[in-house]
Amino acid sequence: MWIYDDKEVCVNIQIIYCSDWSYEKEAAGLAVQLMEYYKQDINTMQLVPSDGGRFEVSVNDHLIFSKLEEDRFPEYKEIKKGIQLL
Repeated sequence: MWIYDDKEVCVNIQIIYCSDWSYEKEAAGLAVQLMEYYKQDINTMQLVPSDGGRFEVSVNDHLIFSKLEEDRFPEYKEIKKGIQLL
């Protein structure tokens, strides 16, 4: 949990993944890594099936990674860094 403006803040994480391209394993694997590290700092962890080759990670409604923009899957370290920068 982070302290922001004297309030405890938990994160809401959303992973949107392409089910047409079977990105479920990548989405679930990333979710497990984040849950193992952040534990109770996570308010919600949401996995959302989609299409079109999407694999996007948003934290507190801020997009921190898009496979459509980067043309690759994210590395755990960069998602963790993106969360910490918020």
